[in-house]
Amino acid sequence: MKPVRIHSWNVSPGEASAIQMNLRDKITIQPLPDEIHLVAGTNVSHDPNTNTIHAALVILRFPGMELVERHGLSEEITFPYVRGILAFREAPPIMKLMKRVRHSPNVVLFHSHGLSHPRRFGLASHLGVLFDVPSVGIADRVLVGLHDNIDSEKGHHAPLVHNDEDVGLALRTKDGVNPVFVSVGHKADLLTAMEFTLECVTHYRRPEPIRQAYLTVVAQRDGENIDIDVGGDQTTLF
Repeated sequence: MKPVRIHSWNVSPGEASAIQMNLRDKITIQPLPDEIHLVAGTNVSHDPNTNTIHAALVILRFPGMELVERHGLSEEITFPYVRGILAFREAPPIMKLMKRVRHSPNVVLFHSHGLSHPRRFGLASHLGVLFDVPSVGIADRVLVGLHDNIDSEKGHHAPLVHNDEDVGLALRTKDGVNPVFVSVGHKADLLTAMEFTLECVTHYRRPEPIRQAYLTVVAQRDGENIDIDVGGDQTTLF
């Protein structure tokens, strides 16, 4: 995959906020593609003891969820922790992994936020815009906004509202489990993002691309050699 836009990541927090504000107008809101054959998932893990970030990206076939590619890397964290601009800590390693990909995905599921962000430009939107790829943010926790209570059955959902604006939704992916929080990244809309998220759920709360990326980042953190390209001829390793 090749980015269509680039900018420096070696900036101050103030410059980072300005970059977000400048790029957010590039977000396109539209349904996800009708034909989806490959889906990517990402995840990161921080080790504050060693000031290291571990990142992973997987490519799976859709809808069967067979593994196609798996990549990971670990590198020093160079950007400070500032709420609302975490993309400047997490996006650079994920971007490097996206550049390694040989089988370009039709959709990327980022374990992060998209429009459900203080400046409406979370990591899912940021890298979606830089690569001009359909992207969805799927997070375990709310960053901004409130939602009404939702029923315990799979598929029930409620809008995530911030400053009187629907910025995402709380979605129950399995009966009786905590919801995930879905938001538009780029070249997606909330309805098709929600439907696709549910289609990517197998036996677990997290959609399978996100779940496999999480397991991959754990293996990367543990020092395993996890980079593989099986071209879709192998089922999940996890």
